[in-house]
Amino acid sequence: MNAAVTTYDRQRHSDVASENAFASLKLNETLLKAVAETGYETPSPIQKAAIPPLLEGRDVVGQAQTGTGKTAAFALPAIQRLDLNLLHPQILVLTPTRELAIQVAEAMQTYARYVKGFHVLPVYGGQGMDSQLRQLRRGVHSVVGTPGRIQDHIRRGTLNLKSISTVVLDEADEMLRMGFVDDVDAILSTCPEKKQVALFSATMPSAIRKIAQRHLQYPVEIKIKSRSVTVSTVRQRYCQVTRRNKLDALTRILEVEDFEAMLIFVRTKTATVELAEKLEARGFSSAALNGDMAQALRERTVDRLKVGRLDILVATDVAARGLDVERVSHVVNYDIPYDTEGYIHRIGRTARAGRSGEAILFVAPRERRMLRSIEKATGHSIDMMLLPSQEDIADHRVNQFKALITSTIESEDLDTFASVIASYQQTLGADLSDIAAALAFLAQRDRPLSPKLAKIPEQGFKGEETRGPKAPNRTHSSRNNRKPSHDRPGSVKKLQPGMERYRLAVGRDHEVLPKHIVGAIANEAGLDNENIGYIKLYDTYSTVDLPGGMPKDVFQHLRKVRVCGRKLHIELDHGFDENTTRGRARTAEKLKKSRKPKTSKRGGTKKVKNSTQALKG
Repeated sequence: MNAAVTTYDRQRHSDVASENAFASLKLNETLLKAVAETGYETPSPIQKAAIPPLLEGRDVVGQAQTGTGKTAAFALPAIQRLDLNLLHPQILVLTPTRELAIQVAEAMQTYARYVKGFHVLPVYGGQGMDSQLRQLRRGVHSVVGTPGRIQDHIRRGTLNLKSISTVVLDEADEMLRMGFVDDVDAILSTCPEKKQVALFSATMPSAIRKIAQRHLQYPVEIKIKSRSVTVSTVRQRYCQVTRRNKLDALTRILEVEDFEAMLIFVRTKTATVELAEKLEARGFSSAALNGDMAQALRERTVDRLKVGRLDILVATDVAARGLDVERVSHVVNYDIPYDTEGYIHRIGRTARAGRSGEAILFVAPRERRMLRSIEKATGHSIDMMLLPSQEDIADHRVNQFKALITSTIESEDLDTFASVIASYQQTLGADLSDIAAALAFLAQRDRPLSPKLAKIPEQGFKGEETRGPKAPNRTHSSRNNRKPSHDRPGSVKKLQPGMERYRLAVGRDHEVLPKHIVGAIANEAGLDNENIGYIKLYDTYSTVDLPGGMPKDVFQHLRKVRVCGRKLHIELDHGFDENTTRGRARTAEKLKKSRKPKTSKRGGTKKVKNSTQALKG
């Protein structure tokens, strides 16, 4: 693989603002308009390095971490080079997981929002084939999918790659770890010989290098040097919450966090207005800040925040560029940023002038990969934040109310009111505590001390090891304890109702981790993470609890799925370990019984059809 090597350091490109930065990359006006609305202002290093050669039709090998803007780096030039009149797949993007496939497809649709007639289709295991087949028959320009499902379509003849002009391998090293390298190699060999290939990977192991040497022609090689960036004066936390529960989660946080002024970041201009209005309706002093506002209005809005006549600004990345307000004590990432540099820019809006600050990040289940990327980029572990409960909010309101009473007693002239209360007490003979309670009720009637809150599902990404307080140990196994826990009474977790325990032909000796099993099953069987139960690792195999009634075709497909280069060979677990002495004895005993002829009432023998029938009996 002969390559022109280009190395970029992020530091050299940080905080460089230019209105025509993306235009200088020779992107067309349609894409530039979408990019501007997305919130990008300046190309990230990987975008600046990769877009020009990709627009020229050259192959590219890009080495950069997740969250550096790689999706836009390959999607924008690929969309610009499309022949929209040809309604056949021309762009093929391979991703290791269904979540990433969906994210890439959504991002491409966003970038092509003003490209008339553009169609992109995500394909992955577990999604209904009928829907994918209908869309493929209708015609698409781009297909984004996992290698296993792409191979399924190729074998069925439902995906024709003869018109493919651009192939992208996204997170190539992750596909290697998940055992997809052979599939990737086969798919690339099926594509036309004359094609553009872009390979992006955080690392470059030898197997990825071999693919590049075999399928890329004189690629431009780009390396983005990652540097650890951290804001030591900012406490960073994240909150696991679904999209539909974001507003209620934000309301709870606003109730208990003692903030002076707050910046809330969203992705779109429309969202700034909508969220600001909803917060106003809930009693919070808030306003929108976006690029559609006249400059004079934007300046007045920021001035209101500075002098304390406004407490919350809901803004886009572009609108908040360069914003410097000392009062801002909290930054909330209501929508997770598109890349890690966007996150670093956002949290830098707090902790100004030597003060400390708070940064809170909302993370949806599909966005946890970006959370990990942000941690790598900042060199800082982000702590999980549990949402305030109803009791927390009630306690906080009571404390605020008590503090208000104290400050009023200390700072206000209350002689007139004291005489009114004394007169009232003398006339009616009421107890002073009853009068105070009645006044307190009137004072808090519009803002009850114990509010009724909308229910928010319990936080936590099930199906993988959860971090933060009370993190469960999903595997209950250790490399220091090689003996399977089936040999110890009571050490195996009981099977939950509606679940079945399956045995997988991969274990610790194959360097398998629970996350590899979760990823493979979730992607290929179409299960949500919360439906994947208890996972137990052994030396040569593993067990996993899955919902009962698995369809036969899904079961057969999972048997062929590879994890860390080995097929799962999934099968129902019969509750004993064949690797132990006791397990082998039990197996031998059952097989012995299965071979022994049964005696009928007439003294003859009754043959048993097979050992499986005997085992079931």
